[in-house]
Amino acid sequence: MTIAKVEVERFSLTSLKPFDAVVAAFKSAVGQPDMIEFFEETRATKSFPDLERVVHGSLGRTDLMLFAEFDLGDILRRETGSRTPQIIRLVVGNPLIMKEMVKHVPDAGSYAPVTVLIDERPDGVHISYDKMESYLLRYANPEALAVARDLDAKVTTLLRECAG
Repeated sequence: MTIAKVEVERFSLTSLKPFDAVVAAFKSAVGQPDMIEFFEETRATKSFPDLERVVHGSLGRTDLMLFAEFDLGDILRRETGSRTPQIIRLVVGNPLIMKEMVKHVPDAGSYAPVTVLIDERPDGVHISYDKMESYLLRYANPEALAVARDLDAKVTTLLRECAG
């Protein structure tokens, strides 16, 4: 058995925009395919170019898509009967980007797709993202790290836009 420690860098910023506006801005920038249909389509492809076509057709302007959404605040609101807190976890990525990282570092599959956490606090809406590069640093693979840096740039640029 092996246990390895992974130090993670978290990118965080705070927005004064309303929670719903930040979430809407984020969702408008990423593709939102019906995931059941998406996976059926990808499994039915006969070639890699066909698979790429399906993936590209599902991406938003940021070359990312929404894989899953978890309204963590809903559970807490039900417990208290309150309208707060607002907390949402968005799982986003791009299968072609993930493929490039996993090709060089199989463990990258543990970290991708990535998570963005958006939560409302008294001082504003916090937007957080754990950087892929930090997950992959210990593997010292230049190719995977280059892909991870590019992914981090896409995500952090999007989060700055959403917060602005």
